[in-house]
Amino acid sequence: MLGIPHEYLTPDLPGVGGVIKKYHEDFRVEEVPLYSPVGSGEHSYVEIEKTDLVTRDAIDRLARALNVDTGRFGYAGLKDRRGITRQVLSIALVPPERIRELKISGLRILNVALHRNKLRIGHLRGNRFKIRVRGVRDDAAERVPPILDFIQKHGMPNYYGHQRFGTRADAHFTGRAILNTDYKAAVHRFLGCPSSVEGNPQVVAARRAFMAGDWEAAHARFPTQYREELRALKFLRDRGEDYAGAIRHLRAGTRKLFMTSFQSYLFNLCLTERIRQCGQELERLEAGDLAYLHRNGAVFRVDDVAETQPRSDSFELSPTGPLFGTKMPAPQGRQLEIEAAVAAREGLTVDQVRTLFPTKILEGGRRPLRVQVQDLKWRLEEGDLILEFFLQKGAYATTFIRELTKHETFSSEFYGDGEAEKHQLWRAPESTAERVADSETPGSTGSIVSRSP
Repeated sequence: MLGIPHEYLTPDLPGVGGVIKKYHEDFRVEEVPLYSPVGSGEHSYVEIEKTDLVTRDAIDRLARALNVDTGRFGYAGLKDRRGITRQVLSIALVPPERIRELKISGLRILNVALHRNKLRIGHLRGNRFKIRVRGVRDDAAERVPPILDFIQKHGMPNYYGHQRFGTRADAHFTGRAILNTDYKAAVHRFLGCPSSVEGNPQVVAARRAFMAGDWEAAHARFPTQYREELRALKFLRDRGEDYAGAIRHLRAGTRKLFMTSFQSYLFNLCLTERIRQCGQELERLEAGDLAYLHRNGAVFRVDDVAETQPRSDSFELSPTGPLFGTKMPAPQGRQLEIEAAVAAREGLTVDQVRTLFPTKILEGGRRPLRVQVQDLKWRLEEGDLILEFFLQKGAYATTFIRELTKHETFSSEFYGDGEAEKHQLWRAPESTAERVADSETPGSTGSIVSRSP
């Protein structure tokens, strides 16, 4: 699996190895809604099952079939391409009977009902997963229990998974450049920097053409589904080197995804630093922490650790890390020092990082450093590990799986531009690491770092 260059929570417990997402049916996800449609209103709530499609592609196909603008759609969360996923979309001003009769490649309409409001990001309780990890080690039956016991007791680190950073694992670099108004660098990252990890030779060829300055060839070689890349390239062909205009020409949602990727990267850095400084017991509070109440998302400052710690031990609450933005409350004590150190590596203070993010788009907030893995069941079947579990919204199943398998590859883009040294990114031990793939790709090493169990 593709991974993130951050500390394991259980580095001393060996993983089971194995492979996820070999087949679509190996990774099944089902949204658990926050509420049910009431049966009346101007929004059709559509439950779909999609295969080998990201959420945005599913929306595009539905919009074309219905001949409506994608702005009419709402969704509670984005789902990955690789797998079989069920989620609910809302569509304004389209009657259910028009939707029920649709036949669209890659997705099925499961149910349609009316509701009064548009579905918004976060309008869900969480997700249920059923995941098959193929080809685990022969001694997996001995290796799984101690890892699961530790996670059940202390929680799962709430890292953002690799999906947050794009196929090439560099979306946060684009977001950082946008926020710093270095639009030329942002466009360079978005359209160039080819990498073998993308897998599609046409895309690699398109990026190489862009790096060589042949924008016409780049536009011709990007596949049609790369709509945002084609949109930016067309703008540049028509307007010349107006890099700021090319970024503004992207969909607002695309720009936001880049910025949130950088926000997520900073959170992950703070979480891994917390583990380094405070240990693996993620429930452990520090004076000045901002704690997150899991029942309602409320956040409050921890002044008396001795009084509050039992509530964290019982998983009523958890310490938090930063989602930088203008309205993000700042902690005190050790956690503030951690966040200030991460900001300083960016050449900024905490307040300067907070104000990088535009208020109307990313207000910021606090995110729990850990989550519970609930309703967990596991079994071994013909050399495979089968896992069923529930995670609260915003948590990543791949973060849980990486702790169990400890068998992942890290795109070398994570380590580019001096990032490894600047942010002390975790690397696999030399004895278990190897570099492979397209070392001659211009502008990018294109390689991966492999970590074996």
